[in-house]
Amino acid sequence: MKHYSLIIIFILVLNIQCTPIKDKVERPNILLINIDDMGWRDVGFMGSEYYETPNIDALAANGMIFTQAYAGASNCAPSRACLMSGQWTPRHEIYTVSNSDRGKSKDRKLIPTPNNEYIPDDNLLIPEILKQHGYITCHAGKWHLTDDPELRGFDVNIGGSHTGNPGSYYPPYKSVPSLTPPSNDYYLTNLIADETLGFLSSVQEEPFFLYYSPYAVHTPIQPVRDLLKKYENKAEWNGQNNAQYATMVENVDAQIGRIISLFIEQGKLENTFILFTSDNGGHYGITKQWPLRSGKGSYYEGGIREPMVACWEGKIPKGVKSEIPVTNLDFYPTILAVAGISKPEDKILDGESLLPVLTKNETIEERPLFWHFPIYLQAYVKNDTTTQDPLFRTRPGSALRYGDWKLIQYFENNDIELYNLKEDIGEKNNMANSNPEKVDELLEMLERWRKETGAPVPTALNPEFQSN
Repeated sequence: MKHYSLIIIFILVLNIQCTPIKDKVERPNILLINIDDMGWRDVGFMGSEYYETPNIDALAANGMIFTQAYAGASNCAPSRACLMSGQWTPRHEIYTVSNSDRGKSKDRKLIPTPNNEYIPDDNLLIPEILKQHGYITCHAGKWHLTDDPELRGFDVNIGGSHTGNPGSYYPPYKSVPSLTPPSNDYYLTNLIADETLGFLSSVQEEPFFLYYSPYAVHTPIQPVRDLLKKYENKAEWNGQNNAQYATMVENVDAQIGRIISLFIEQGKLENTFILFTSDNGGHYGITKQWPLRSGKGSYYEGGIREPMVACWEGKIPKGVKSEIPVTNLDFYPTILAVAGISKPEDKILDGESLLPVLTKNETIEERPLFWHFPIYLQAYVKNDTTTQDPLFRTRPGSALRYGDWKLIQYFENNDIELYNLKEDIGEKNNMANSNPEKVDELLEMLERWRKETGAPVPTALNPEFQSN
């Protein structure tokens, strides 16, 4: 951690030369917490009675909870690309993790759109624009969008690369070789938090942007050993009963508590804007989000609806719940508004600033939210009945939410599903046949959006497909 002092001193010298004193005093710090694979009900403030998250729950009690918050995609890389770019998937073309033709070829009717595994260099990301305006920027944990976060706007990188999971949470960390454990059994998320606290202790008066994204609670599921007995003896709640996963959830919560405690100790909490969320739904074979249907990789609610909290002492009211549908694409314009930075003229942002909702009790005009996934994503839970079929979590298609209504269109056979989420949050009653007018309305909206964004729709047939 000692090397941070030299790095920060150098950055401070540059910022003193380039940044007006007024900006240094007035600009708030920004903490963006993005947990990996944490489901909508995997936290206490969203109702879980199995997982224990007292520090996250305290954040929720001191801020605004969004009960209908969405990720821009149902698995890691595309969701994170949406968050960091503020754009729908067709603009950055990251649709999945790795290749787009996952699953057995004989089961795939269409040839899917090729996937882009790296976010384009010319796509201006949140840390890049904040750094341009005098922020010291730090990435901690999982990045997954390029090989090196320091080439995309971060002054400090703690364990981030293109890798999507650590391989192991115990040393050696395998795919996170940049971090050196202090002992042979030191848990990875503890070390990432240690290094993060070192960064925060090095920053003095300059505003900072911290993107805290620990690899947990992504697989591999490896328990924090001294917590395991407690959960093995705990009663199941609402389908949640995985003791090993529960220790990982509690451990992530504890590290967040350490960060917030340091803010309080430093007197920086009042001038820190905090966003908390997850990148996609929980792994359905490990945790359940009932009554939401399915989980990670699916475009039913369990795969894309996330826990979300926004906190800012003295500016965001405490203990308030918002039912406004929002998306992680809204984070980019919200952070710009918080930092007092104007949107670059040549930057397309598909989300909207939530600052008026957070600080002025205003609402935002009803708008459609879109998802596009021209890819295949194989099932990982045997005989899973919560997805469209047991072979795939996702088949090529698009989805749209507008008001209370949600439509999913699959490209293979033009299958349509229509749900009223207000009456049927579990997406059990497909109303496509009984409400053709609503189907036509939403399909027209979806097709217009695909045209505007250049969203590819795969049509080429797979010669290896076997219809049975």
